[in-house]
Amino acid sequence: MAVEKYSIGGTVQETEAFEAFADIPQNRVLLAEKLTADSPVKPAIVYGLTNAEQVFEHFKPKVEMDFETEEGSTKKETLHFSNLGDFGVKGITAQSSFLGDLNLKKEQYQKIIKQLKTNKLLKQVLGNPETKEALITSLNALIKELGANK
Repeated sequence: MAVEKYSIGGTVQETEAFEAFADIPQNRVLLAEKLTADSPVKPAIVYGLTNAEQVFEHFKPKVEMDFETEEGSTKKETLHFSNLGDFGVKGITAQSSFLGDLNLKKEQYQKIIKQLKTNKLLKQVLGNPETKEALITSLNALIKELGANK
């Protein structure tokens, strides 16, 4: 049994078993991801790809998405990825007309909510049943007029 010497102020760190894996150097990137929807018939090693842009250019990743509409039907869209930014909310929304429309609706609803919370006159109108009904009637008339002008 070996006697270990410790000094005041030191911390003991026990070694862990199976430390055969070395850390990836700071100037290296490891990318391990399935970049295509279909598995290859015969996997191949691709040499010479030195950055993420070259990987995206070589594999041209894309995905077929099925979005469910408010009516319950599905809408298919294909999303393409040409850089890492395309995986974010803005990148995906910019590619999809369906998600773009949903985002526009969300922004409009947020504006309406803000008005409902901050507009004192609107609060008073909605607080009185008679003025609320008059507002609803005028909004429905406006909707019909806009629909007729399409």
